[in-house]
Parts: sequence; structure tokens; C-alpha cells
Amino acid sequence: MIKKIACVALLFLSFLGCKTSMPIAGNSEKPKKEKSDLKSYKEVITSNAKTDEGLFKTHMVGDKLYFEIPMDILDKDMLWVSRIAGVPSGFGGGYVNAGSKVNEQVVRWTKRNGNIDVKVMSFENQSEEESPIYQSVRANNFYPILYSSKIETYSADSSSVVIEVNSMFEEEIQAINGISSRLRKEYKVKKLDQSRSYIESAHAYPKNIEIKHVMTYEAEEPPERGQAGTITMQMNQSMILLPEEKMQPRLADYRVGWFTIDKYDYDSDKLKSDDYEIIRRWQLVPKDIEAYKRGELVEPVKPIVYYLDPATPIKWRPYFKKGIEDWNVAFEEAGFKNAIIAKDPPTKEEDPEFSPEDVRYSVVRYVASTTRNAVGPSVSDPRTGEIIESDIIWYHNHLRSYRNRFMIEAGAQNPDARSLDTPEEEIGEMMRMVIAHEVGHALGLPHNMKASSAYPVDSLRSAEFTRKYGLTPSIMDYARVNYVAQPEDEDVRYIRMMGPYDLYAINWGYRYLPEANSPEAEKNTLNKWILEKAGNRWYEFGGGYDGVDPNSQRESLGDDNVKASTYGLENLKKVVPNLAEWTTKDGEDYEDLEEVYRELNYMWRGYVGHVITNVGGVYETRKTSDQAGAIYEPVPSTIQKNAVKFLNQEAFSTPEWLLNKDILNRIESSGAIARVQQMQTRVLQELMEKDRLMRLVSNEENQGNKAYTAVELMRDLRRGLFGELFAGRQTDAYRRNVQRSYIDIASAYVNQLKTSKDDEILKSDIMALMRGELKNLRSEIARRKNASSHALTRYHWDDLMARIDMALETES
Repeated sequence: MIKKIACVALLFLSFLGCKTSMPIAGNSEKPKKEKSDLKSYKEVITSNAKTDEGLFKTHMVGDKLYFEIPMDILDKDMLWVSRIAGVPSGFGGGYVNAGSKVNEQVVRWTKRNGNIDVKVMSFENQSEEESPIYQSVRANNFYPILYSSKIETYSADSSSVVIEVNSMFEEEIQAINGISSRLRKEYKVKKLDQSRSYIESAHAYPKNIEIKHVMTYEAEEPPERGQAGTITMQMNQSMILLPEEKMQPRLADYRVGWFTIDKYDYDSDKLKSDDYEIIRRWQLVPKDIEAYKRGELVEPVKPIVYYLDPATPIKWRPYFKKGIEDWNVAFEEAGFKNAIIAKDPPTKEEDPEFSPEDVRYSVVRYVASTTRNAVGPSVSDPRTGEIIESDIIWYHNHLRSYRNRFMIEAGAQNPDARSLDTPEEEIGEMMRMVIAHEVGHALGLPHNMKASSAYPVDSLRSAEFTRKYGLTPSIMDYARVNYVAQPEDEDVRYIRMMGPYDLYAINWGYRYLPEANSPEAEKNTLNKWILEKAGNRWYEFGGGYDGVDPNSQRESLGDDNVKASTYGLENLKKVVPNLAEWTTKDGEDYEDLEEVYRELNYMWRGYVGHVITNVGGVYETRKTSDQAGAIYEPVPSTIQKNAVKFLNQEAFSTPEWLLNKDILNRIESSGAIARVQQMQTRVLQELMEKDRLMRLVSNEENQGNKAYTAVELMRDLRRGLFGELFAGRQTDAYRRNVQRSYIDIASAYVNQLKTSKDDEILKSDIMALMRGELKNLRSEIARRKNASSHALTRYHWDDLMARIDMALETES
């Protein structure tokens, strides 16, 4: 079998101009001339050296760091992971912390005459070594040299080469430092101060090298003023030897969600490079393959192990460990038992060198930070997609997010949510599911925002259903709290949990197929599993980031956005009158009340946003060409029309329930009118955005009289937004604001005739649509403006007519 290699696996042989007398990897002979120019080993590595032995030796001689690299390590693939180990307060706006990965790359240490170079390898472009095009692939993927150091000496038996590497860690090499170009610009970083930058420690382990070093920068505007024009950070550099026996990659399929690595095969018979993706996953191989074949649950040769950070509070550790090991249920679906294990941090006696930055350990990091978030990154072998290591990051103040959300979305229904001192059992369960979600990412699973739309909305009001199936088929969805359940619904589950999609996806990605000796040999089996679930919405995948498919949205629940948001708003309306009581204590201020109330406003905005996506929305069902039916289908007109009706009633009417004076008089002197105007204007802007209107026009062409049209949208909006005009009623300040916003948005389109360079708008039907709507509205205002006896209302109608006239004059 011809060996498949990535890009230019032997590039250095043909491009370095090596002479036959030069040593190559695995050859301990040194040229006589080179040997005579070098110091002896004992002159370089003196008796004062502090040596650590492992993958290769590290020697600290005074403040000098030497690497003693065996010849048989040269030209082998090593994964280099750069992480921040210590960070100044406020750095990166709170989302950069100790443990944050800043780069990962594959490198090779290679010998060039009297130097050792560190080359950065690429495995994206591929060709067979014996293929004619291989020459072009390697010539057009020339490897960059990250670092170079002259050879200081050889070991006594000439089996290793010794280099000094201080400049690698004490000078600035962009590919391994912790300040991105964006932050460099933001903090006005001038330069690295080498006098305050140094190597702190070097440790060698059997398969990896760990270096800690401190970098100090001069900066005109550091994150905080008290930092005296200085940014000092501690970096950790991990170098891990990648396995020579590579894991068999698994080809990705966009119908099942996985993080992937792009590949380009230039040996393809297609009239282009063969572009494909492989999934990122841990390597799990059953200990007993024959038992595995018989369908027995078998432990993997090497399980996935996560350690808790020593900084993790003791009372939260059981919940963290449960969140990690919850995935064993999914791995059992793939035929493995005890596939993932959670461990407490080792004591000093058990492992004196344990470090969360050490690439040998996957750790759930507990970060003392006001940031309200959690993330689940991983490090993978770009050759095969094998995940090597992962660090989950939990920010301390993420507890605050869940405490607030639980009160806002479940306070009307669940007595446990009616306090800022959320019971430990409830907050612990939330933490457990957050950790499980982030571990899911670290196992290779991206967000599946489509999952929640698979369950009927009213099923989320059922105790039996929610306790068995959770809130969504996948914990990888954003569906954190059951806001659909109503106060009369008893014993329902309020917190998300793992679901059937998660088991299906893990089985698809991790089941070991012993009879398949290549990625291509697995395809039929993998495709069969997908087709077996086709048509069952519980097993569909959708990323949810394009804002087009209403079934793929963050934080939404159920298969009917209007019904779910109606339930959610009913609960919010019950929560608001109680917020002052639930968030305050005698002798304390109203800071918590203000925070929770403002977050409740965001929830209102989210529920409304879920409904907006239905207007001009298009359902996406991922399929391949061998499956019947269309991939894209416009949302039915009845659903779109119902969505606009909801928006007129809930988004554009004055939200009296939200304007609770008992709250507002405690948290602000003014601002409610402007805040509501801002929220309603954003809703209008989204509803009248260019792409949505163009989809409506396109759908009308494709569907004919079945479509909900752009003209219908504008007509329904006009009738809803200007209801007072048609009824001859007085308008309040909130309604006047949203009516002005409508005129301003429509006018902005028309005004683009003179100011815009957006040909897509200028040549579309949007101009005609907006001009026609403005003319119709002006005519209605002129005919009805004096029906109201309220003077300010009449002035308002006159003002709107003037605004329309100004916009329409654009064309004259």
C-alpha cells in the first residue's frame, strides 16, 4: 500500500542542499570540521546544570536553558501548544485567563549544517509521494522556520545535539506569545522588555516538554491604570511528541455535527482538489475487540481522563465530576464502558509535578474571574483529528448568570427560583449540565441549535416527558431553563440534560469499526446510521448561526416559536411584580434588582427574536443527494403571518407590564422611554433588514400565492404599528417612538438612492417597496390625522408626514 503523506513530508531532503558528509536524523556521525568548531559537552553542560530527563533533556545552567535533543527525535512531528499561565487583571476584557490557549501548531526540529531549525508543518494539502503532482504540492507548501539556534555541542556518544534556546522564550516570537495583534493595538504595546523577561522553569516528561517563561511588555495603555505602563504575563509552552502510529481518521458528514479539520487531496480524479473534512475526536480502542464485536460493553485501552483544578471549591467538585462522567451513557451507546473518568486533583505526594498547563493532563480549570462564561476547547493532531488534550474553563461568576436566569425564567413556576440564594441542589445541577455541555465540545461536538425545535412545546409542560427526555434532544443546544412550563405544571424538569441526539452523535463518531481499515471503508456504515434516523427530528443537526432557520436558534424551546414565546412572556409578566422582593435584603442596596431586571429585559428581547426569525425564514434539513426532498423550505405563510401578529401585540405595543414603577423608581431616575425605544427599534430593524426582505421577494417568486410576501409584511406592520391612526386614538410616548422608527428605517432605504454604494439594494425591489409603503402611509395620515383630540398626537402625525416628504424628495 502506497503511504499517504501530508504536503511535503520529506521537504528538507530536497531543499536544504545537504551534503553526504552531514549527519541526518538517526545518524550520530559528526563532520570533522564541525566537531572542531564546537565546545566539549562538559564545557557547555557544566556540573552546575539542573537537568531534567524526558522526551529530551533540559539543562538550566545559571540563567541559560539548553535542550539536548536526541538525533532520533529530529524530524518527528511534535504538537506545540502555547498557553497563558498567568495573566494581569482585566487582560483581554475578562475572556483571556490562566489556561487560555493562544496557539497550537505542529513543528519538527531539523538539522541544517551547524544549526537546529524549528519548522512549522502543515497537513492540510495532501498528495501521494509517488504522484507527479507531489512535487508541486511540496513546492507550494514550503514550511516556515519558526526558530533557529546554532549547535553548541553533542553528547559524549554523539547521539544528541545540544542547543541554547533562551532567545526563543526571552525574545518575541509572535507565534508563541500571549498578546494578539488586536490586543497589542488596543493596549498600545511598544516592545518586549528583555531585561524583565526570563525563563522560569523547564520540565521534561516521557512524551512532552513543559516550559514556563515570563514576558514583560511596555504598553502605553495596559488593561488597568495601576499597571504602570507594563503588561507582564506568564506563558506555558508544551511540546508533545505525536504518535508515529496514527489514528485512523473518520470522514465528516455535515448531517451530524462535529468539529472538523479541512483537507485537500490533489491526487483526486475530480477536476479539482478533493476537498473533505475529518472529525476531531479522542482515540478510543476497545481492550477486548472480540468482546466488543459481540456487542459487550468494553473498556477502552486508554480512557479519557479529566482532573479537577486544585482551585475548584470542594462543595462544587461532585457536580463537576458528574457533569464529566455523564457522557459515559453516550459512550455506552458506542460500545464503551468507563470511557471517561473524572478525578480529583492529585496531592503533592501523589504527583509533585502536577500542573494544569501540562499537556499530559486534561483539566477542568476553575478561574477566579468576574467573567460569566464557560468554554470547552481541545487540542488535536491535525494529521488525523485525534484529540490529544483538553482544558475546560469554568469562570467563577458564571454561577451568577445561572442564578439570575433561573429566577427570571422559572421564578413564576418554581419556588426554588425565587431567591438569589439558589438552593445548592439546583445551582449544582445547573453547574453539572454546564460542565457536561463544555465536555461535549471537548469531545468534538459543536452547538446543535436545531435540537430544541424537535420537541412539541406543550411536551415541555409535562413532568413525565421532561424528566425522561429533558428540554431538548441535545445538551449541545442553548436551552438552559424551561421557560415554557406554567405555574400550574407540577414536577416538570427545569434544567437541561443530555438527550437522544447526544447518544446518537457519540456513537456515530466514536464507535470502533474493526473491519474498516480506511476512512473510506467506514463510509457505508456511517451513512447507514444517518439514514436510519432520517426524518426523525430528534436526530437532526443545525448550527443556528445564520439567523435564517427558525428551528435553529439559540435559547429557543419547542417546535412553535410563537407559542413558546407566549408562554415565556406570560411567566415574565408574573415575575416582574415580585423582583423587588426576591432580590433585596434589609440594609442592602438595589444593585441586584437592577441587574436582574435588566437581564429580564434581554430575555424579553430574546423571546421576541425567536419569533422574528420565522418572518422570511427558511427551514434547513441537511440531506445528501441520495435522499429525497428539498433541503430548503420557506416557512409557511400562516406561520409567518401569525409571527407578525405576535410582534404587533407583544413587541410593538407599549410593554406596560415591563414598566413597573415599583422597580424603576428604585433603580433609575429616568431612561425607561429611551430603553424601550431602543429595544423596539432593534426589533423593527431586524424585521425590515435587507436580507429578510429579499428572501420574502424570492419566496414569492418561487411559491406564488402560497408565499407570505414582502408587501403583506409591510401592510401588516403598518396596520399594527399605526393602529391609533386608524382608530382615531391618542398615542403615548412609547408608541410615537416606534412609529418614528418605522418611518426612519423605511426612509433610510429610499435615501440610499443618493448615498448608497450597495448595488444589491439599489437594484432590488426594496426601493419600490419602501417608497410605495411611505406613500400609502402618508396618504392615510393626511386623511385621518385630525381624528384625535390629543394635540401632541396630531403634531406627531404632522411630523411623520414631514419626515416622509423629506424622504420622498430624495428622488427629485
